[in-house]
Amino acid sequence: MNIIQDTRSTLEKHMPLLLGLLVALLAGRALKKAFWSLFGMYWVLRASGIHF
Repeated sequence: MNIIQDTRSTLEKHMPLLLGLLVALLAGRALKKAFWSLFGMYWVLRASGIHF
């Protein structure tokens, strides 16, 4: 019986998951910042009477 030992470290095993979570977190922060920036611009344009 040929048993292959998985000798990778725990960090190497979980690195793709950790990188995925980091990317998701950064993307979420960027989307949140973009949303509030656009929302603020909309209200500025609306208050100034230039809204579409």
